[in-house]
This record gives sequence, C-alpha cells and structure tokens, in this order.
Amino acid sequence: MKQVDSINGQELREMLATATGWLEKSASDIDALNVFPVPDGDTGTNMLLTMRSSVEEAYRVADPSTATIAQAIARGALMGARGNSGVILSQIWRGLAQSLAETKSFSGSDLADALQQASITAYKGISNPVEGTILTVAREAAAAARAQAANGNNDLVAVMGAAVHAANESVANTPTLLPVLRDAGVVDAGGQGLYTILEGALRYLRGEAEQMKFRKPQIIVSSIPLTAKWSRMAAVDGEIYGYCTEFLLKGKELNPDKIRTRLEKKGKSLMVVGDETTTRVHIHTMDPGNVVRYATSLGTMHQVSIRNMDEQHQDFLEMQKERAPEVDIATVAVVSGDGLCDVFTSLGVTAIVPGGQTMNPSIKDLLQAVEAVASDKVIVLPNNKNVVLTAEQVQALTEKRIEIVPTKTIPQGVAALLAFDYEAGFETNAQLMRAAKSTVKTIEITRAIRAAQLDGLKIKKRQTIGLLDGELLAAGNNTIDILTKLLAKLDLKKTEIITIYYGADTELAEAEEVGASIREQYSGLQVEVIRGGQPYYNFIVSIE
Repeated sequence: MKQVDSINGQELREMLATATGWLEKSASDIDALNVFPVPDGDTGTNMLLTMRSSVEEAYRVADPSTATIAQAIARGALMGARGNSGVILSQIWRGLAQSLAETKSFSGSDLADALQQASITAYKGISNPVEGTILTVAREAAAAARAQAANGNNDLVAVMGAAVHAANESVANTPTLLPVLRDAGVVDAGGQGLYTILEGALRYLRGEAEQMKFRKPQIIVSSIPLTAKWSRMAAVDGEIYGYCTEFLLKGKELNPDKIRTRLEKKGKSLMVVGDETTTRVHIHTMDPGNVVRYATSLGTMHQVSIRNMDEQHQDFLEMQKERAPEVDIATVAVVSGDGLCDVFTSLGVTAIVPGGQTMNPSIKDLLQAVEAVASDKVIVLPNNKNVVLTAEQVQALTEKRIEIVPTKTIPQGVAALLAFDYEAGFETNAQLMRAAKSTVKTIEITRAIRAAQLDGLKIKKRQTIGLLDGELLAAGNNTIDILTKLLAKLDLKKTEIITIYYGADTELAEAEEVGASIREQYSGLQVEVIRGGQPYYNFIVSIE
C-alpha cells in the first residue's frame, strides 16, 4: 500500500479539488437521500457548491504553505456556504485551518489533530446539535483518525483510511440515531456527503486520481432494514415550516455568539458562524423580517436568500405522489454488500435487510422490514440457508400475507426477482419465483477460517475454498483453479450466462482476470463481472 509521510499546501489544495470532483459525481444521488421537504434539503448540491467555493478561493492564493491554503479553503467555504450542510461543512474547514495554522506541511498525526478540531468547531457552530447527522460522522471519523495516529502510525494514507472507514460505518448507523431516517429508509445525506469528500481525499492520497475518472462513489447502505426510497414518510399534515432564511453579514466587531443568542428564540435550525467581520446566518423562521431588521442593525447583508418552505413542502408532496409507484406486492430481500444492494435495487426490490453469512438478521429485523413496506402482500427472499427458518417465523407475527421463497444464495435471489411478474397475482408470483430459484447454480469462493479434513479434502487455515450450492468441494491456493474445478462438475450445455460478483476484499484487477480466464475456457458463454462488495466471500458466481 502506498505511504505518504506528509503533504504541503499545494497538495492539500489538489486533494480537496479531487475530493470535490468525487463529490460532484454523486451530488444528485445525495440530494435524493433528503427526507426533509425544505429548500436547504438539496444536500449534495449545497455541499458541492460550498466545496467549489473553497477550492476556488484556495487557487487564488500564491503562498503554497499549508496554513495559507487551509485558511483560504475555510474562507471560501464560509463565503460560499449553502444550506445547513454547507454551513456545517464550512465550520469543518474552519476547524481544520485553525489546527493547521503556522504549518508549511502536515503529517498523519497532524491530520488526526486537525480532524478533531474540525469536529469540535462544527459542533460549536450549531445551537442544538443533533446526532445521526454530518456532525456525528465528523466526530467518529476524527476519533478513528486519532486512534490510528496514537498507535504510532504517522502515514497520511493510514490515518485518512481509518477516518474513511469510520465515516462509512457512522453513515450506515445514522438511521439508528434519527427516527426520521429510519422511517424514510435512508442514511443521512450530510453524513454521506462528508464521507464522499473524505473518500475522495483518500483516493487522491493513494494516487488513484486517474482511476476516479471512470468510477462513481457509492451511496452507503443503512445498518438497519431500509424501505425503498419512494416509500418515504411525508411530514405530518398541518405542520408549518416558515421561511428558510440565509445571508452573509459583514460589519465591524460582530459577535457570532451574541448574534446566535439573540436569534435562538426567533426560529429553528439556527447556525451562526464566522468572525468579527464576516458572519453567516442560517435560520428557519416564521418572521424573516424580524431577523433581517436585527441583522441590518449590525452591518450589511449579502447573498440574501429567503424561501417559503411551506410552498416547497406542497411541491414535495406532489412530486412524491407522482413518483410513488402503486405497490400491490412488495419484496423484501436479505443482502450484504453495497454492490449487491445496487443489483437488487435495480431489479425492483422493495426493501433490503442487511445481512448474510456470519451476520444473520433477527426475526425482529425481518418483521420491521415487512411492516415498513407499503403493501399487505409481501414476498421474502432470505438469500441464505441460515436465514430461511428465521424468515418463516415472521408469518405468524404479522397480519400481512407473507410468502417465503426459500432462496439460499444471492444468485437464487437474483433469479427469483428476475422472474417477478408485475401483472401476475401474489400466489402466482411466489410460484414463479420458487421455480426460478431452482434454475441457477451458485459457486462461492472464500477462505477457510480453520484447518479441517472433510470428504477427502485436507484444508489449511486461510486456504482458498470453493462451494457449489453450499457444498464444500474444492480447496487450493489458486482461485481460478478452484473455480475451474467447480465449473467442470456442472453440465454447462444449457448455460447462457455466468455472472461473477466480486467481494469487498477483492481487487477489480483480480476479478477481471478471473472473468477473462472463464471467457477463454467457455467462449460460447456470456461472462459478466460485477462488483458485489460482499464481505467474507471473494467471489459469488451465478451460473444460469
């Protein structure tokens, strides 16, 4: 793995520019996560505009030192901050700049300290910090970075990698902290945005800027059952939102803390950040005129934006009605791995319950997902032999009509979904899906967790092993050899497609090599290589 001992201000600027480009690729996807029908809910766009302003300001300074560039980034973010998420992001860069003051370059331990200060500063800028948001993600990422640096590892790649890994887990956990996210079936948009920025920075440090041109960030899957996006819960009828009011205040001897105190009783979602000459204000208020009058008594207002959130709310509800499909029969699938979740989502699954091998969901997890979907008729795909019995217990716990299609592998689940007929009835679809699951064979490649001797196979700990439809039939040191042996046990005369899903710990290059080898051996078959992102299993192969 590449190691980076330190970087200077110019490299910091390039790193943030690369991270901004990475964020841009998923800004619309992050916008789609929004569950709050208010103008500052376009989180991905707001964070992107804030980042662009930061980078533009950084390119205006000639001094290449870290301190100067960091200050420019913070200044640009404050001037260009948009919405809730943009203002919080500006505070993150402000804290980072404070920590990196007086430095010409910085190391991994410096970065850990800077991320810690960034989190502290972001929390201070919010009147009522809420957990399960970008604030939580920033704090937990910083804690992981500091823990990595405390172990004596001063490598920037290692420290940033720890922060990114923690941010990923933190984002996935946000629905457990915010009921509105859990009900909507999404992770926090601001947290996802910050994770994407940090991931982009990590990829820059790894020297992957060129490869990033051909890839796209992944939206993190929640650690609890998710319902499909169109089934998000609308706000309570009759709730009044008021006006989203934002502006930049310029003057002399401004006191952000005093301003924040004066405005706290005038609205919600209040953020006041800045210094004695430039302060940014964001507030949701029923009387924007009162806020404006107070602000103009202190200085001059710039970049003023006042938007009627109640009108936006009505537009949001109409949009949701137009987008929401009529769900007669819902499908719930147990899936692990962001790539595989994307596959099931693209096939129209209604809800996903995270889980699989070594992380079997509970009866409660499955029941919650069944109750959350907008249909009284639900088909459940366990996709693992150890989950089938658990799924069958749900039938007695709900008043909904439930059919369990006992899929034991991911490929069986995919085949079952492909067989779903939107024009057919409930029982017919269950029959079609049961029949379809039997038409596919599954090969799984993983590593042995311990030494063993089974059915004539002598297996060493950590040795590569291969399973065919759950039966352990091959062991060795070469993935392609094992896959070839297992394919040889099958009658492939009627096979048309072999799909290779590669796991979280498998590099694309290795997956492509495996795919190329299979194509060479079976030239008449269509071979597809797809990122599954599943843990533990290097490859899951579907033969159909």
